[in-house]
Amino acid sequence: MSGFRCRSCGGGRVPLILSLGKTPLANALLRPDELGSTEASYPLDLVFCEDCTLVQITETVPPARLFSDYAYFSSFSDTMLRHAEALVTRVVSTRGLDEQSLAAEVASNDGYLLQYYRAAGVPVLGVEPAANIAKVAEERGIRTVVDFFGEALAGSLKAAGDAADVIHANNVMAHVPDLPGFARGFAALLKQDGVAIVEVPYVKDLIDHREFDTIYHEHLSYFSLTALAHLFTRCGLALQDVERLGIHGGSLRVTVGLAGRGGPSPAVAALLEEERNWGVTKLAFYAGFADAVAELRTSLVSLLADLRRQGKRVAAYGAAAKGSTLLNYFGIGRDVLEYVVDRSPHKQGRLMPGVHLPIAPPARLLEDRPDFVLLLTWNFADEILEQQADFRRGGGRFIIPVPEVRVV
Repeated sequence: MSGFRCRSCGGGRVPLILSLGKTPLANALLRPDELGSTEASYPLDLVFCEDCTLVQITETVPPARLFSDYAYFSSFSDTMLRHAEALVTRVVSTRGLDEQSLAAEVASNDGYLLQYYRAAGVPVLGVEPAANIAKVAEERGIRTVVDFFGEALAGSLKAAGDAADVIHANNVMAHVPDLPGFARGFAALLKQDGVAIVEVPYVKDLIDHREFDTIYHEHLSYFSLTALAHLFTRCGLALQDVERLGIHGGSLRVTVGLAGRGGPSPAVAALLEEERNWGVTKLAFYAGFADAVAELRTSLVSLLADLRRQGKRVAAYGAAAKGSTLLNYFGIGRDVLEYVVDRSPHKQGRLMPGVHLPIAPPARLLEDRPDFVLLLTWNFADEILEQQADFRRGGGRFIIPVPEVRVV
C-alpha cells in the first residue's frame, strides 16, 4: 500500500490482503439522540508486511478517540472470568508470588483479572486508559493508573517503585499503534527475572477459520509468533514460552522476559518451525482470504433473506465490535434484523454503529420470541447457548456465522 509503513518494523513492503471498505468505529455505539448525526467512518484495509510478517490494518485512528470512554467491560463474560482466574492461580503458584511481589496488567479493564491476584494477597497495579472503566476497577480495590501504556509510563512507574514480577497484556497489543514503544515498556517495568505474559488472537486461526469480523479499527495488528519474535528481539526481550489457546477463536499466550534471562522452551522452537512450514513469511498463505470472506457473506445473506421471505423474525445476540464489522460489511441492517441483545447494561438502550439496530437486554428474547437469533459473539457460543437454554427449549434457534454458517 503506497505510503504506509509497517507499525512494527517500519518496512514499506505491505501488499493488500483484504479491503472491508469504509466502516464506522466498531465500538462507537450511538445514543438515540445521535441518530441523525453523521458517523465518522474510516478505511479498513488489511495488509501483510513482507519484512517482519506482521498482518495489520493501514488506518490508525487516534487511541483517545477509541478508548477514553469505552463500553466493553470484561467482567460481563463468564468465560473471560474463568480464563483469568485459572491463569492467575497458575502464575501465583509457578512463580511463587506473595505479598512482596507485584502483578501488573496493561489494559486492565474493570479489574477482571487483577482481582484474583488481590484475593491471593499479591499487590496489583492496573494501567487502563478508559477512565469510566478504571473507576469501576478502583471501586473494587484495584489500584489503577488512567493512561496509555508505553516506555515512558513504564519508566516513571518503575522509578516510583513499581517494578513488576509479572505483567499481563491480554488482547491489548492488537490495539497498539507504537508496538516497539509498547514492547520496550515491558522491558522498562519488569524486574530482572520478571515476565510479561501476552495474549493475542492468532493470525493463522483468523485466516483458517475466516474470522474476518475480528478486523476492526481498534485491532491494528494480527500476530503470528514469528512477528512477535521479530518485535520482542528488537526491544530487548526474548521469548520464553508459548501456548495455543481456544479463546477468542484461537489465541497465542506468549511469555517473554528480558534478553539473556533464560532460553526459549521447546514449544517456542516447535511453533516457529510450524509457522515456517505453513508459509508465515509468504503473501501466498493469505491470498485466498478475500474470496473465502466473500463466500461467507453470500451464504449468510442468502440464509437471512430466505428466512425473511418465509415470514420468520430474526434478532441478533452480542453488541460487540466483531458484530459491527460483520453487519456493516455484509450490509445486514434493520430490513433483516429487528434488534440486538447484550448482557452489558452499558450497551443497552444504544444503537449499533452504521446499521443502527437498537440494543436490548437478553431477557427480550424470552419476552418477544423471535424465530432465529444471529449469534454475533460466536466466540462465546457455548456460554451464550447455555444461558439461552429456555429460549432454545421454546423453539428459538441460533445462527452461528463463523467459520461457516450453521443453525443450532
